[in-house]
Amino acid sequence: MIDRREILDTASRMSLTPHVVEKDYVLGWMLAGISANPQLRDAWIFKGGTCLKKCFFETYRFSEDLDFTLTDPSHLDEAFLKQAFNEIGEWIYERAGIEIPAHLQAFDIYTNPRGAISCQGKIGYRGPVSPRDLPRIKLDLTADERVVLPPARVSVFHPYSDAPPEGVDVLAYAYEELFGEKVRALAERTRPRDLYDVVNLFRNAEARPAASVLLDVLRQKCQFKGISVPVLADLEPHRTELESLWRNMLAHQLPTLPPHESFWNELPAFFDWLAGGAAPEALAAYAVGAGEVVLRQRDLRLPVSARAQSLIEIIRFAAGNHLMVELDYQGSTRRIEPYSLRRTQDGNIVLHAFNADKNEHRSYRVDRIEAARVTDRTFTPRYAIELSPQSAVRIAPAAARPRRATSTKATTKHVSAPRPSAGVGKAVHIYQCPVCSKKFRRNRQDSRLNPHKNKSGGQCPGRTGVFVETK
Repeated sequence: MIDRREILDTASRMSLTPHVVEKDYVLGWMLAGISANPQLRDAWIFKGGTCLKKCFFETYRFSEDLDFTLTDPSHLDEAFLKQAFNEIGEWIYERAGIEIPAHLQAFDIYTNPRGAISCQGKIGYRGPVSPRDLPRIKLDLTADERVVLPPARVSVFHPYSDAPPEGVDVLAYAYEELFGEKVRALAERTRPRDLYDVVNLFRNAEARPAASVLLDVLRQKCQFKGISVPVLADLEPHRTELESLWRNMLAHQLPTLPPHESFWNELPAFFDWLAGGAAPEALAAYAVGAGEVVLRQRDLRLPVSARAQSLIEIIRFAAGNHLMVELDYQGSTRRIEPYSLRRTQDGNIVLHAFNADKNEHRSYRVDRIEAARVTDRTFTPRYAIELSPQSAVRIAPAAARPRRATSTKATTKHVSAPRPSAGVGKAVHIYQCPVCSKKFRRNRQDSRLNPHKNKSGGQCPGRTGVFVETK
């Protein structure tokens, strides 16, 4: 288990309470335990806001629950669930030292409005900073949901020092299905987090699915729930309530709470696009300089200090939420719109931004940034934001993929040059050794390189690779 200081430092850096960060930490290990359980691994499909945060976009709101659709209804049994989570608790304790007390596991089996069996569970845990009254993770389990698209096996983002060397993966809803579920939820329950999620997913142009695909998913989801496909007019009566609940329901999940208006005001464009209208105009990226490489990798391991990496994550959050940043740089403070992180030809990592005070583009060396603070002042992007997470993970349906290897050694395969990935939807990530410049192909986002021979035939030690591109 990581120590208390790591949780407190992360909470301070992200302007969150320690218990929110600790829960995110425990959620990562809980997903690892579920995936490691042979009865649950291929029968539980991860979904919901926590899935978006832990599997697709790490620069996102923190979440608190675990939602699954079960392909085996027999798992909705109290005795089965208690046995399964006792085993998961023992597995987690052995590997991370997190306690999952058996007496703090409760499973409420009930009949849902569709007449089928569902379960709401609560799993208590003792982590690095848990109070005397132990916190709990809420489980929402259903077996009768309509799964429209084949699920995918995706990696889990666990940005803590005790991450399993072999990584963690889970069976999850396809990205398009998660998006459709969020739109359906916004129409059905109109909660602030659903508005936040729908607009965030819509803003991410690189990951945005075709409107026709999303609409087909949404129609099937709404038909199953017995509701109409939503339009903007359906949400108008709830606008005041959404605004009044915005802070209470979202502020604790975000480093800085964006204004409600900045999200509500994007709904007309979203519903117009969904109904067949034109997508928002794609912005051009700021021109790439000679020798510059854009750095957008999800699991980025930059050659910068831990403090600088923390500042980068703060800036990435601001960019994704269209919030301006106060940047302390070489003795003065600048108000900036952040756009892109790049490695220059001479090896420096620079942030490209628009200086609002001087009304001009500027670049800032990351190692010279003294502090960064997210403001609640929004901006309308003038360039493509390359600091937002890259396109959502596109992975082949789980049934067509092999089980995760149990070896803790990272698989490294040399290629002479990048080539297109084989098969529709399989992302291939290219890393380059910073010492010998050899390139390596990965089927997952993992920058660790094993010891390998360099081009001269000598031995290059294992180290962190530099992300080049995703094919």
